[in-house]
Amino acid sequence: MAVDDMSVEKSDLRRLALARRDALAPDYRRDAAAGVARHWRDLPVTGAETVSAFLPIKSEIDIQPLVRKLRSRVNRIVLPVVVSKQDIEFRLWIDDDSLVQAGFGTLGPGPQAPVIDPDLLLVPLAAYDDHGGRIGYGAGYYDRAITRISAQKPLLCIGVAFAAQEVEKVPMEPHDRRLDMMLTEAGLVWCDKGGKRA
Repeated sequence: MAVDDMSVEKSDLRRLALARRDALAPDYRRDAAAGVARHWRDLPVTGAETVSAFLPIKSEIDIQPLVRKLRSRVNRIVLPVVVSKQDIEFRLWIDDDSLVQAGFGTLGPGPQAPVIDPDLLLVPLAAYDDHGGRIGYGAGYYDRAITRISAQKPLLCIGVAFAAQEVEKVPMEPHDRRLDMMLTEAGLVWCDKGGKRA
């Protein structure tokens, strides 16, 4: 399959998964956010000094209940902030800090906040498969950040989404980075890079 064909297929899968996500009822969304938070003890944060979270945009799952639980287990929580057309950086998020527009429709700490690369990345997404394949929103921010940080130190990447966003197979392009685990309201699973869940 040519790269252009892959891009078209990814766009179609993104559209399908986002339509399913958008159609979820408000009560289901609240229950799913609580369901994800119930798995906070299952997250492999031992040894992770810094965890990157995200604040939801559009119809993304709300991981704030999970983050409130994680604050008791990790030293630092950071949030992504868009700093150029190519890059995001991760800024320290103190719970009562006021947040500013951080690009791509989300909020994050202001420029005075320390920049700290995470050891564990909670990754938003549009669609995913059980091989660790992820479709984002097309800008490539997380793929580039994962590549950069992984070249410097070990990094664990966990996608967080609704179970309804799963697709059979994500076509992977050379720049795409696979996830290590997926967390949904159904639970936390390792993504075997060979295509089977552990």
